[in-house]
Amino acid sequence: MTHMNVAMMTSGGLAPCLASSVAYLIEFWAKALKEGKISGLTLRMYIDGYKGLLTGDSTVISPDIYDECTCLHDVGGSPIGNSRVKLTNAKDCIARGFVKEGDTPLEVAAQQLLKDSINVIHTIGGDDTNTQAAELSKYLLEKHGGKVCVVGMPKTIDNDVFPIVQTFGADTAAEQGALFFNNVVSESSANPRMLIIHEVMGRDSGYLTAATARKYREMYSKTAKFPAPGFTTTRMSRDVHAVWIPEVQVNIAEEGARLKKIMDEHGCVNVFLSEGAGVKDIVKEMEDRGEEVPRDAFGHVKLDKINPGVYFSKRLASLVGAEKTLVQKSGYFARSAASNAFDRKLIRDCAEAGVQSAIAGVSGCMGQDEDKEGQPIRAIEFERIKGHKSFNTSLPWFQDMLKEIGQPIA
Repeated sequence: MTHMNVAMMTSGGLAPCLASSVAYLIEFWAKALKEGKISGLTLRMYIDGYKGLLTGDSTVISPDIYDECTCLHDVGGSPIGNSRVKLTNAKDCIARGFVKEGDTPLEVAAQQLLKDSINVIHTIGGDDTNTQAAELSKYLLEKHGGKVCVVGMPKTIDNDVFPIVQTFGADTAAEQGALFFNNVVSESSANPRMLIIHEVMGRDSGYLTAATARKYREMYSKTAKFPAPGFTTTRMSRDVHAVWIPEVQVNIAEEGARLKKIMDEHGCVNVFLSEGAGVKDIVKEMEDRGEEVPRDAFGHVKLDKINPGVYFSKRLASLVGAEKTLVQKSGYFARSAASNAFDRKLIRDCAEAGVQSAIAGVSGCMGQDEDKEGQPIRAIEFERIKGHKSFNTSLPWFQDMLKEIGQPIA
């Protein structure tokens, strides 16, 4: 047995799982101490993700409040702060003042962990966070003899991390996005010939858009009561009429003709749009005009700057003859929620297995391995962790949904 110095950090965009991940990790480390699996415990939190790790900004959680941390399950966001930092992008880290000119961010991070005598660090984040965790783990192994065990917790509302079956927060975000649209759809009654674009987060994967549409349709079909014939508010007027995601090629002229018929009959059209759909077309148009495409430290296009919802709404509005167009983004609403029951169970299982893995000295990203079906949650090798996993459009529930709403099958 040994005294364990354990660190945690959350990183990247928010997801409805960060606070619960911290809470469950604290719970299972405290349990390991009580059960005598370790002789002592120090829990350190690096503030604002990799930024805090690089700058040495951290706080130690008092053992007196371990049991009180269960309250974090009711909190959205991160209780220890997030940032988007790429350890392998030295230029960006220097420009933002996180490391000095000539320093290597990976070495700065490694030295901070060694200075704080860290045995284990839990990186709670998505594909960018855990691919950087992989780089850090590799660096620590090669340069410092693997003195620090890195155990990742896979959060992302996009559910797009190879080879993780289900990432934390995605189910909750879909549920919250459905709740968001359940109110927004009432705007279809505010103006004749209304076009509503529900823009959902999802850079490369349409999972969240599809899952949100599915949960919304399940929600309103079970709970909504509709007036008798003769009223303008109907089941069809509040339904989803199109689901546009990056994995499905959209012929906007053909879709415009299909949706115009719905507009003519019901006076509204409701489209669920993944923010990553059509981005390549938008970027090409910007580049052809000689415009600079805004990108973050990871090279990702800043989607909030190029507004895919506005891009599509302008083109679709004329095709369907909309008198008014409303673009509503549920992303910040959905990703800021506390975890639902499904995600809390997944997080709990991964946290419990993650603590066991850390005590055994095994690094990796916790989750169900889609390449090893039927096996329990385990620390998946970091070298296999990759982002940008596409949504599987052949799933029966997605195919059935497209068929039900009359959209050409993907």
